[in-house]
Amino acid sequence: MIVHKPDFDIWFVTGSQHLYGADTLEQVARDSRAMVDGLNAAGTVPYPIVWKPTVTSAEEISAVLEAATADARSAGVITWMHTFSPAKMWIRGLSVLKKPLLQFHTQYNRDIPWASIDMDFMNLNQSAHGDREYAHITARLGLKRGIVAGHWQDPETVRRVGVWARAAAAVTEGRSARFVRFGDNMRDVAVTDGDKVAAQIRFGWSVNSYGVGELVQRVARVTSADVDALIDTYKRAYTIDAALLSDGKQVERLKVQARLELAIRAFLEEGRYRGFTTNFEDLYGLDQLPGLCAQRLMADGYGFGAEGDWKTAALVRAMKLMADGLPGGTSFMEDYTYHLEREKSAVLGSHMLEICPSIAGGRPRIEIHPLGIGGKDDPARLVFQAAPGEAVNASLVEFGDRFRLVVNEVKAIGAPHSMPKLPVAQAVWIPYPDFTTGVEGWLWSGGAHHTGYSTQICTEHLQVYADLLGLEFVRIGKGTSLEQVRTQLALQELLALRASAFGS
Repeated sequence: MIVHKPDFDIWFVTGSQHLYGADTLEQVARDSRAMVDGLNAAGTVPYPIVWKPTVTSAEEISAVLEAATADARSAGVITWMHTFSPAKMWIRGLSVLKKPLLQFHTQYNRDIPWASIDMDFMNLNQSAHGDREYAHITARLGLKRGIVAGHWQDPETVRRVGVWARAAAAVTEGRSARFVRFGDNMRDVAVTDGDKVAAQIRFGWSVNSYGVGELVQRVARVTSADVDALIDTYKRAYTIDAALLSDGKQVERLKVQARLELAIRAFLEEGRYRGFTTNFEDLYGLDQLPGLCAQRLMADGYGFGAEGDWKTAALVRAMKLMADGLPGGTSFMEDYTYHLEREKSAVLGSHMLEICPSIAGGRPRIEIHPLGIGGKDDPARLVFQAAPGEAVNASLVEFGDRFRLVVNEVKAIGAPHSMPKLPVAQAVWIPYPDFTTGVEGWLWSGGAHHTGYSTQICTEHLQVYADLLGLEFVRIGKGTSLEQVRTQLALQELLALRASAFGS
């Protein structure tokens, strides 16, 4: 369970109209209740779905959608038209809805009752064209939304509703999420900088900087007893060589990371922050760059970005919330260096210190080594090889007030050779559809070197997340050609120019 998981639910709103009479509306209510009960019982949607009474007029629709917007527990709204629901009734309510929306295109019955079907049955079960009327108005209003079509008892359909719910929760949390930057971003770096006001308008993120001196003060207040207790936790959770634990100087270095963890954790808890950044260029007053402590905080669900990269910190938090409860792990990552052997080309992903142990393929080791950058004392870090398997690498980049989410599907592999002189967490992967297309597609898209890396969620989750936020989205994966990527980018540029010309 990740820290500060929101106490969300999902509202289920069924549309109809008074034309069909009381008996039909009572049946609509019974059917929609049964559907909600079934969706909840399936165990695939990670938040409880709450049934709401059938809406049959513009006033009822506006009231329920305004209530959903105002309710902090509501992560989003699922709408379904059991019968025909004239879409002009929905305009006012949909115009004020500020929560993620899912158009659930389903019907209560799975099969047509061929031998007994009559007009009464047809009048009751009109989702096939009731939802099309409704979808027309959502399209005309230009609403950012999700759409899932299929029977509500089909496992694949329910899975897709769960994917939407995970993305909706990340979007809704983001609208009030706070992130702290300890210091500024790395000097002269473009991609870690950006317009935090534009980001707050689009995502809701509040991103503020605090002087490293404030963190130094927090570190000074940490007690020795709390440090010793945390060291005991490290001994239980990770492998630590006896030689390290018998070396007093090394133990003191390990305690520095424990103090940093306790200080940063307290800072985040008190401010209810969802993530943070650090910067090896901005450590005045600290003995070490946060390493082990950043890895452990990430493992608890906090977003993290190195060198002041607040966009990636927020993206990692969103990905962790979407992934909560799923097998695998999610981490901050960096494309560090390449192996360019023909037919065996691969990427080595890593960072100086800060890779989340949730992606580890085995029990991580605590080691202490010189960092070689930043001019500070030798920091402790968790060293491991990432587990092999299918994964995604995602980058959120900014183009003025436009944001683009670039996703590369990759296959993580075991390192073909040991790297005994590289004492950091490592991941080796092959980009899909192949090394050249994957890397060139990323470069044409303007993807960053910092990413969110996950073996828990897939492109589908991130596509829905982008759809709900109106982000430009680029997928580079199985079956993708470079021509497709470049054509898509050209279309996005044209749409951006058109929007700018018309002031929207």
